[in-house]
Amino acid sequence: MENRALYVGLDIGTTSIKVIVAESVQGQLNIIGVGSQRSSGLSRGIIVDIDKVASAIQSAVAQAEEKAAIKIASVVAGVPANMLQIESVNGMIAVGDQSKEITDADVQAVAAAALVRNLPPERATLSLVPTEFIVDGFDGIKDPRNMVGVRLEMHGILFTVPKTVLHNTKKAIEKAGLKIQCLVVDPLAAAQVALTDAEQDFGTVLIDLGGGQTTASVIHDHKLKLATVDPEGGEYVTKDISVVLNTDLKDAEKLKRDYGTADSLAAKADNSFPVTVVGKTEPALISEKYLAEIIEARLTQVFNRLKQQLDQAHALDLPGGIVITGGTTALPGTVALAEDIFSAERDQAVRVKRFVPDEMGLRHPAFTQALGLITYAAQMTDIDALVASVLPTPIDIAKPIQPSKPTKVASAPQAAQPDEPDAPVDKKPGIFHRFFDNFFE
Repeated sequence: MENRALYVGLDIGTTSIKVIVAESVQGQLNIIGVGSQRSSGLSRGIIVDIDKVASAIQSAVAQAEEKAAIKIASVVAGVPANMLQIESVNGMIAVGDQSKEITDADVQAVAAAALVRNLPPERATLSLVPTEFIVDGFDGIKDPRNMVGVRLEMHGILFTVPKTVLHNTKKAIEKAGLKIQCLVVDPLAAAQVALTDAEQDFGTVLIDLGGGQTTASVIHDHKLKLATVDPEGGEYVTKDISVVLNTDLKDAEKLKRDYGTADSLAAKADNSFPVTVVGKTEPALISEKYLAEIIEARLTQVFNRLKQQLDQAHALDLPGGIVITGGTTALPGTVALAEDIFSAERDQAVRVKRFVPDEMGLRHPAFTQALGLITYAAQMTDIDALVASVLPTPIDIAKPIQPSKPTKVASAPQAAQPDEPDAPVDKKPGIFHRFFDNFFE
Protein backbone atom coordinates (compact mmCIF):
# COMPACT_ATOMS: atom_id res chain seq x y z
CA MET A 1 0.00 0.00 0.00
CA GLU A 2 1.40 3.44 -0.93
CA ASN A 3 2.48 6.05 1.63
CA ARG A 4 2.35 3.47 4.40
CA ALA A 5 4.49 3.77 7.53
CA LEU A 6 4.42 2.68 11.15
CA TYR A 7 4.90 4.93 14.18
CA VAL A 8 5.28 3.79 17.77
CA GLY A 9 4.84 6.33 20.58
CA LEU A 10 6.53 5.66 23.94
CA ASP A 11 5.34 7.72 26.91
CA ILE A 12 7.60 7.12 29.93
CA GLY A 13 5.48 8.46 32.78
CA THR A 14 6.14 8.43 36.51
CA THR A 15 3.22 6.13 37.24
CA SER A 16 2.73 4.25 33.96
CA ILE A 17 4.49 3.57 30.67
CA LYS A 18 2.28 3.60 27.60
CA VAL A 19 2.98 2.44 24.06
CA ILE A 20 0.76 3.21 21.05
CA VAL A 21 1.31 1.68 17.60
CA ALA A 22 -0.17 3.53 14.63
CA GLU A 23 -0.20 2.79 10.93
CA SER A 24 -0.13 5.78 8.61
CA VAL A 25 -1.94 5.15 5.34
CA GLN A 26 -2.31 8.05 2.90
CA GLY A 27 -2.21 10.70 5.62
CA GLN A 28 -4.44 8.94 8.16
CA LEU A 29 -3.24 7.38 11.40
CA ASN A 30 -4.92 4.13 12.39
CA ILE A 31 -4.23 2.90 15.93
CA ILE A 32 -3.48 -0.82 15.74
CA GLY A 33 -1.99 -1.63 19.15
CA VAL A 34 -1.70 -0.26 22.69
CA GLY A 35 0.31 -1.34 25.74
CA SER A 36 0.32 0.00 29.30
CA GLN A 37 2.54 -1.03 32.18
CA ARG A 38 2.98 0.29 35.73
CA SER A 39 6.15 2.35 35.96
CA SER A 40 9.13 1.57 38.12
CA GLY A 41 12.38 3.47 38.48
CA LEU A 42 11.06 7.03 37.99
CA SER A 43 10.68 9.97 40.36
CA ARG A 44 8.99 13.28 39.44
CA GLY A 45 9.13 12.37 35.76
CA ILE A 46 12.87 11.64 35.82
CA ILE A 47 14.46 8.22 35.36
CA VAL A 48 16.38 7.22 38.50
CA ASP A 49 16.81 3.50 37.81
CA ILE A 50 17.56 2.70 34.17
CA ASP A 51 17.24 -1.10 34.51
CA LYS A 52 13.78 -0.94 36.11
CA VAL A 53 12.53 1.49 33.49
CA ALA A 54 13.93 -0.65 30.67
CA SER A 55 12.11 -3.69 32.06
CA ALA A 56 8.81 -1.78 32.27
CA ILE A 57 9.27 -0.52 28.70
CA GLN A 58 9.80 -4.09 27.49
CA SER A 59 6.56 -5.20 29.16
CA ALA A 60 4.54 -2.34 27.66
CA VAL A 61 6.07 -2.93 24.24
CA ALA A 62 5.28 -6.66 24.44
CA GLN A 63 1.61 -5.84 25.09
CA ALA A 64 1.49 -3.50 22.11
CA GLU A 65 3.29 -6.01 19.88
CA GLU A 66 0.77 -8.72 20.73
CA LYS A 67 -2.21 -6.50 19.91
CA ALA A 68 -0.67 -5.03 16.76
CA ALA A 69 0.79 -8.35 15.57
CA ILE A 70 4.10 -6.70 14.69
CA LYS A 71 7.65 -6.58 16.00
CA ILE A 72 8.55 -3.14 17.36
CA ALA A 73 12.10 -2.06 16.60
CA SER A 74 12.07 1.72 17.10
CA VAL A 75 10.01 4.28 18.99
CA VAL A 76 9.13 7.96 19.09
CA ALA A 77 9.84 8.84 22.72
CA GLY A 78 8.93 11.80 24.88
CA VAL A 79 11.34 13.75 27.07
CA PRO A 80 9.94 15.58 30.14
CA ALA A 81 10.08 19.36 30.34
CA ASN A 82 12.02 19.37 33.63
CA MET A 83 14.60 22.18 33.42
CA LEU A 84 13.80 22.63 29.73
CA GLN A 85 15.39 25.70 28.15
CA ILE A 86 14.05 27.25 24.96
CA GLU A 87 15.90 29.80 22.84
CA SER A 88 15.82 31.33 19.37
CA VAL A 89 18.78 30.46 17.15
CA ASN A 90 19.97 31.62 13.73
CA GLY A 91 22.35 30.16 11.19
CA MET A 92 23.78 31.50 7.94
CA ILE A 93 25.96 30.01 5.19
CA ALA A 94 27.20 31.01 1.76
CA VAL A 95 25.69 28.67 -0.81
CA GLY A 96 28.36 29.67 -3.35
CA ASP A 97 30.16 32.58 -4.98
CA GLN A 98 27.43 32.64 -7.59
CA SER A 99 23.76 31.73 -7.40
CA LYS A 100 23.12 28.01 -7.41
CA GLU A 101 20.37 25.64 -6.39
CA ILE A 102 20.05 24.93 -2.68
CA THR A 103 20.42 21.23 -1.82
CA ASP A 104 19.78 18.94 1.16
CA ALA A 105 23.41 19.38 2.15
CA ASP A 106 22.98 23.17 2.28
CA VAL A 107 19.97 22.81 4.59
CA GLN A 108 21.98 20.55 6.88
CA ALA A 109 24.90 22.99 6.80
CA VAL A 110 22.80 26.00 7.81
CA ALA A 111 21.14 23.94 10.57
CA ALA A 112 24.59 22.94 11.85
CA ALA A 113 25.60 26.61 11.81
CA ALA A 114 22.59 27.44 14.00
CA LEU A 115 23.77 24.85 16.53
CA VAL A 116 27.21 26.44 16.95
CA ARG A 117 27.10 27.67 20.55
CA ASN A 118 28.71 27.00 23.89
CA LEU A 119 26.38 24.89 26.01
CA PRO A 120 27.13 24.39 29.72
CA PRO A 121 28.71 20.96 30.30
CA GLU A 122 25.62 19.72 32.16
CA ARG A 123 23.20 20.46 29.29
CA ALA A 124 22.49 18.69 25.99
CA THR A 125 20.65 19.58 22.80
CA LEU A 126 17.29 17.82 22.50
CA SER A 127 15.82 19.20 19.28
CA LEU A 128 15.98 22.01 16.75
CA VAL A 129 12.79 23.16 15.07
CA PRO A 130 13.11 25.42 11.97
CA THR A 131 10.68 28.35 11.83
CA GLU A 132 11.74 29.92 8.54
CA PHE A 133 14.49 30.06 5.93
CA ILE A 134 15.78 33.21 4.22
CA VAL A 135 17.30 33.09 0.73
CA ASP A 136 19.19 36.24 -0.31
CA GLY A 137 16.99 38.35 1.96
CA PHE A 138 13.65 36.79 0.99
CA ASP A 139 12.11 35.47 4.20
CA GLY A 140 9.14 33.32 5.20
CA ILE A 141 10.40 30.30 3.22
CA LYS A 142 9.51 26.87 4.61
CA ASP A 143 11.52 24.73 2.16
CA PRO A 144 14.44 26.43 0.36
CA ARG A 145 15.54 23.37 -1.62
CA ASN A 146 15.76 23.79 -5.41
CA MET A 147 15.64 27.56 -5.01
CA VAL A 148 18.53 29.60 -6.39
CA GLY A 149 20.58 31.78 -4.08
CA VAL A 150 23.96 32.90 -2.78
CA ARG A 151 23.19 33.17 0.94
CA LEU A 152 21.00 30.88 3.04
CA GLU A 153 19.79 31.68 6.55
CA MET A 154 17.68 29.71 9.00
CA HIS A 155 15.75 30.84 12.06
CA GLY A 156 14.75 28.15 14.52
CA ILE A 157 13.96 27.20 18.11
CA LEU A 158 16.47 25.17 20.10
CA PHE A 159 15.42 22.95 23.02
CA THR A 160 18.05 21.89 25.55
CA VAL A 161 17.65 19.69 28.63
CA PRO A 162 19.91 18.44 31.42
CA LYS A 163 22.35 15.92 30.02
CA THR A 164 21.38 13.39 32.70
CA VAL A 165 17.71 13.47 31.67
CA LEU A 166 18.51 12.90 28.00
CA HIS A 167 21.16 10.24 28.65
CA ASN A 168 18.98 8.21 31.03
CA THR A 169 16.03 8.30 28.62
CA LYS A 170 18.15 7.11 25.71
CA LYS A 171 19.90 4.47 27.79
CA ALA A 172 16.65 3.00 29.13
CA ILE A 173 15.20 2.75 25.62
CA GLU A 174 18.36 1.14 24.26
CA LYS A 175 18.49 -1.34 27.19
CA ALA A 176 14.92 -2.30 26.33
CA GLY A 177 16.26 -3.39 22.92
CA LEU A 178 14.77 -0.49 20.96
CA LYS A 179 16.11 2.17 18.62
CA ILE A 180 15.14 5.83 18.93
CA GLN A 181 13.25 7.04 15.89
CA CYS A 182 12.69 10.51 17.30
CA LEU A 183 12.88 12.35 20.64
CA VAL A 184 10.22 15.00 21.31
CA VAL A 185 9.75 17.32 24.28
CA ASP A 186 6.52 16.18 25.96
CA PRO A 187 4.38 19.36 25.91
CA LEU A 188 5.13 20.00 22.23
CA ALA A 189 3.87 16.52 21.37
CA ALA A 190 0.79 16.68 23.60
CA ALA A 191 -0.24 19.97 22.01
CA GLN A 192 -0.55 18.27 18.61
CA VAL A 193 -3.66 16.41 19.76
CA ALA A 194 -4.91 18.35 22.80
CA LEU A 195 -5.08 21.75 21.08
CA THR A 196 -6.88 22.82 17.93
CA ASP A 197 -5.05 24.64 15.15
CA ALA A 198 -6.60 27.93 16.26
CA GLU A 199 -5.65 27.35 19.91
CA GLN A 200 -2.03 26.71 18.91
CA ASP A 201 -2.07 29.82 16.71
CA PHE A 202 -3.68 32.40 19.03
CA GLY A 203 -2.14 31.04 22.23
CA THR A 204 -3.28 28.53 24.84
CA VAL A 205 -2.04 27.15 28.15
CA LEU A 206 -1.81 23.35 28.21
CA ILE A 207 -1.67 21.70 31.63
CA ASP A 208 -0.73 18.01 31.82
CA LEU A 209 -1.69 16.75 35.28
CA GLY A 210 0.11 13.44 35.57
CA GLY A 211 0.80 11.06 38.41
CA GLY A 212 4.27 12.22 39.40
CA GLN A 213 4.28 15.85 38.30
CA THR A 214 2.27 18.56 36.56
CA THR A 215 3.51 20.42 33.48
CA ALA A 216 2.09 23.74 32.29
CA SER A 217 3.15 24.96 28.87
CA VAL A 218 2.18 27.78 26.56
CA ILE A 219 1.73 27.23 22.84
CA HIS A 220 1.52 30.46 20.82
CA ASP A 221 1.96 30.91 17.07
CA HIS A 222 2.35 27.10 16.91
CA LYS A 223 5.50 27.33 19.05
CA LEU A 224 6.27 26.16 22.56
CA LYS A 225 7.17 29.36 24.40
CA LEU A 226 7.02 28.44 28.06
CA ALA A 227 7.31 25.33 30.21
CA THR A 228 6.87 25.19 33.97
CA VAL A 229 6.96 21.95 35.96
CA ASP A 230 5.44 21.44 39.38
CA PRO A 231 6.76 18.21 40.97
CA GLU A 232 3.39 17.13 42.35
CA GLY A 233 0.60 15.17 40.73
CA GLY A 234 -1.93 12.46 41.32
CA GLU A 235 0.27 10.31 43.52
CA TYR A 236 0.48 13.17 46.03
CA VAL A 237 -3.31 13.10 46.20
CA THR A 238 -3.12 9.37 46.90
CA LYS A 239 -0.54 9.90 49.64
CA ASP A 240 -2.67 12.61 51.25
CA ILE A 241 -5.67 10.29 51.37
CA SER A 242 -3.48 7.56 52.86
CA VAL A 243 -2.05 9.82 55.58
CA VAL A 244 -5.25 11.64 56.55
CA LEU A 245 -7.43 8.53 56.63
CA ASN A 246 -4.68 6.26 58.02
CA THR A 247 -5.14 3.71 55.26
CA ASP A 248 -2.59 2.04 53.01
CA LEU A 249 -1.71 3.42 49.58
CA LYS A 250 -3.56 0.77 47.58
CA ASP A 251 -6.79 1.43 49.48
CA ALA A 252 -6.23 5.17 49.14
CA GLU A 253 -5.84 4.80 45.37
CA LYS A 254 -9.04 2.78 45.17
CA LEU A 255 -10.91 5.41 47.20
CA LYS A 256 -9.66 8.12 44.86
CA ARG A 257 -10.80 6.20 41.78
CA ASP A 258 -14.17 5.02 43.10
CA TYR A 259 -15.37 7.98 45.17
CA GLY A 260 -12.99 10.88 44.54
CA THR A 261 -13.87 14.32 43.22
CA ALA A 262 -11.90 17.56 43.16
CA ASP A 263 -14.97 19.71 43.83
CA SER A 264 -15.89 19.62 47.52
CA LEU A 265 -18.93 21.85 46.94
CA ALA A 266 -20.46 19.27 44.61
CA ALA A 267 -19.67 16.33 46.92
CA LYS A 268 -22.38 14.95 49.21
CA ALA A 269 -21.87 14.99 52.97
CA ASP A 270 -24.51 12.30 53.51
CA ASN A 271 -22.92 9.82 51.10
CA SER A 272 -20.51 7.65 53.15
CA PHE A 273 -18.38 4.60 52.41
CA PRO A 274 -16.18 2.23 54.48
CA VAL A 275 -12.43 2.76 54.73
CA THR A 276 -9.96 0.17 56.02
CA VAL A 277 -7.96 1.82 58.80
CA VAL A 278 -4.51 0.57 59.76
CA GLY A 279 -4.52 -0.88 63.29
CA LYS A 280 -8.30 -1.25 63.50
CA THR A 281 -10.41 -4.33 62.89
CA GLU A 282 -13.53 -2.44 61.84
CA PRO A 283 -13.58 -0.05 58.86
CA ALA A 284 -14.38 3.63 59.42
CA LEU A 285 -17.13 5.49 57.56
CA ILE A 286 -15.89 8.48 55.55
CA SER A 287 -18.10 10.94 53.71
CA GLU A 288 -17.70 11.77 50.04
CA LYS A 289 -17.36 15.44 51.01
CA TYR A 290 -14.47 14.79 53.43
CA LEU A 291 -12.61 12.80 50.76
CA ALA A 292 -13.22 15.60 48.25
CA GLU A 293 -11.76 18.15 50.66
CA ILE A 294 -8.54 16.12 50.90
CA ILE A 295 -8.25 15.88 47.12
CA GLU A 296 -9.18 19.51 46.55
CA ALA A 297 -6.58 20.78 49.02
CA ARG A 298 -3.65 19.16 47.18
CA LEU A 299 -4.80 20.11 43.67
CA THR A 300 -5.46 23.67 44.85
CA GLN A 301 -1.82 23.94 45.91
CA VAL A 302 -0.63 22.69 42.52
CA PHE A 303 -2.89 25.03 40.54
CA ASN A 304 -2.01 28.04 42.72
CA ARG A 305 1.71 27.52 42.18
CA LEU A 306 1.20 27.20 38.43
CA LYS A 307 -0.98 30.31 38.42
CA GLN A 308 1.82 32.37 39.95
CA GLN A 309 4.22 31.27 37.22
CA LEU A 310 1.72 31.77 34.40
CA ASP A 311 0.73 35.21 35.70
CA GLN A 312 4.36 36.33 35.58
CA ALA A 313 4.39 35.64 31.84
CA HIS A 314 0.87 37.04 31.27
CA ALA A 315 0.01 33.65 29.77
CA LEU A 316 -3.51 33.65 31.24
CA ASP A 317 -4.31 36.64 29.00
CA LEU A 318 -4.01 34.49 25.89
CA PRO A 319 -7.35 33.98 24.10
CA GLY A 320 -7.18 30.17 24.04
CA GLY A 321 -7.62 29.85 27.80
CA ILE A 322 -6.52 26.61 29.45
CA VAL A 323 -6.74 23.01 28.30
CA ILE A 324 -6.07 20.35 30.94
CA THR A 325 -5.24 16.72 30.31
CA GLY A 326 -3.28 13.86 31.90
CA GLY A 327 -4.40 10.91 34.00
CA THR A 328 -5.24 12.87 37.16
CA THR A 329 -7.78 15.02 35.28
CA ALA A 330 -9.99 11.91 35.13
CA LEU A 331 -11.06 12.97 38.65
CA PRO A 332 -14.51 14.62 38.46
CA GLY A 333 -14.53 18.29 39.40
CA THR A 334 -10.99 19.04 38.17
CA VAL A 335 -12.19 21.46 35.49
CA ALA A 336 -14.43 23.36 37.92
CA LEU A 337 -11.60 23.64 40.47
CA ALA A 338 -9.16 24.88 37.82
CA GLU A 339 -11.65 27.51 36.61
CA ASP A 340 -12.12 28.82 40.14
CA ILE A 341 -8.40 29.08 40.85
CA PHE A 342 -7.16 30.48 37.53
CA SER A 343 -10.05 32.97 37.30
CA ALA A 344 -9.58 34.31 40.85
CA GLU A 345 -8.78 38.03 41.10
CA ARG A 346 -9.26 38.50 37.37
CA ASP A 347 -11.74 40.79 35.62
CA GLN A 348 -12.66 38.06 33.17
CA ALA A 349 -12.98 34.33 33.84
CA VAL A 350 -10.36 32.04 32.31
CA ARG A 351 -11.95 29.33 30.17
CA VAL A 352 -10.85 25.82 31.15
CA LYS A 353 -11.69 22.62 29.30
CA ARG A 354 -10.46 19.06 29.53
CA PHE A 355 -9.06 17.06 26.61
CA VAL A 356 -9.69 13.32 26.40
CA PRO A 357 -8.71 11.31 23.29
CA ASP A 358 -11.83 10.07 21.51
CA GLU A 359 -10.24 7.05 19.82
CA MET A 360 -11.75 3.74 20.88
CA GLY A 361 -9.57 2.12 23.53
CA LEU A 362 -7.77 5.42 24.29
CA ARG A 363 -10.65 7.33 25.89
CA HIS A 364 -8.72 8.32 28.98
CA PRO A 365 -6.68 11.54 29.41
CA ALA A 366 -3.63 9.48 30.44
CA PHE A 367 -3.15 8.50 26.77
CA THR A 368 -2.85 12.09 25.47
CA GLN A 369 0.94 12.19 25.61
CA ALA A 370 1.54 8.88 23.79
CA LEU A 371 -1.00 9.80 21.12
CA GLY A 372 0.68 13.18 20.71
CA LEU A 373 4.07 11.58 20.12
CA ILE A 374 2.98 9.53 17.11
CA THR A 375 0.97 12.45 15.73
CA TYR A 376 3.98 14.77 16.02
CA ALA A 377 6.24 12.28 14.25
CA ALA A 378 3.72 11.60 11.49
CA GLN A 379 3.35 15.33 10.76
CA MET A 380 7.08 15.97 10.42
CA THR A 381 8.21 17.10 6.99
CA ASP A 382 11.37 16.32 5.00
CA ILE A 383 12.79 19.68 6.12
CA ASP A 384 12.14 18.91 9.79
CA ALA A 385 13.93 15.59 9.36
CA LEU A 386 16.86 17.19 7.51
CA VAL A 387 17.36 19.79 10.22
CA ALA A 388 17.06 17.20 12.97
CA SER A 389 19.60 14.95 11.23
CA VAL A 390 22.44 17.24 12.36
CA LEU A 391 21.58 16.75 16.05
CA PRO A 392 23.75 14.58 18.31
CA THR A 393 20.82 12.08 18.28
CA PRO A 394 19.63 12.23 14.66
CA ILE A 395 16.10 11.11 13.90
CA ASP A 396 15.02 8.44 11.48
CA ILE A 397 11.52 9.28 10.32
CA ALA A 398 10.07 6.91 7.70
CA LYS A 399 8.13 8.71 4.98
CA PRO A 400 6.98 11.74 6.98
CA ILE A 401 3.53 13.02 6.05
CA GLN A 402 3.53 16.36 4.26
CA PRO A 403 1.65 19.22 5.95
CA SER A 404 -0.67 19.52 2.94
CA LYS A 405 -2.18 16.18 3.99
CA PRO A 406 -3.69 16.68 7.47
CA THR A 407 -3.27 13.74 9.81
CA LYS A 408 -6.47 12.16 11.10
CA VAL A 409 -6.63 9.56 13.83
CA ALA A 410 -9.04 6.67 13.39
CA SER A 411 -10.56 4.40 16.01
CA ALA A 412 -8.41 1.93 17.91
CA PRO A 413 -8.93 -1.61 19.13
CA GLN A 414 -9.40 -2.35 22.81
CA ALA A 415 -6.54 -1.16 25.00
CA ALA A 416 -5.33 -1.67 28.53
CA GLN A 417 -6.40 1.00 30.98
CA PRO A 418 -3.56 3.20 32.24
CA ASP A 419 -2.06 2.36 35.60
CA GLU A 420 -2.59 4.84 38.40
CA PRO A 421 0.06 5.94 40.94
CA ASP A 422 0.77 3.80 43.94
CA ALA A 423 3.78 5.43 45.62
CA PRO A 424 4.58 9.00 46.70
CA VAL A 425 7.76 10.92 45.96
CA ASP A 426 9.55 13.66 47.87
CA LYS A 427 8.48 17.24 47.21
CA LYS A 428 10.84 19.79 45.68
CA PRO A 429 10.25 23.31 44.35
CA GLY A 430 8.90 23.68 40.82
CA ILE A 431 11.02 24.89 37.92
CA PHE A 432 10.05 27.73 35.60
CA HIS A 433 11.57 28.69 32.27
CA ARG A 434 10.41 31.53 30.08
CA PHE A 435 11.08 31.93 26.37
CA PHE A 436 9.71 35.42 25.62
CA ASP A 437 9.09 38.15 28.20
CA ASN A 438 6.07 39.26 26.20
CA PHE A 439 4.09 36.70 24.21
CA PHE A 440 2.48 39.38 22.06
CA GLU A 441 5.67 40.93 20.70
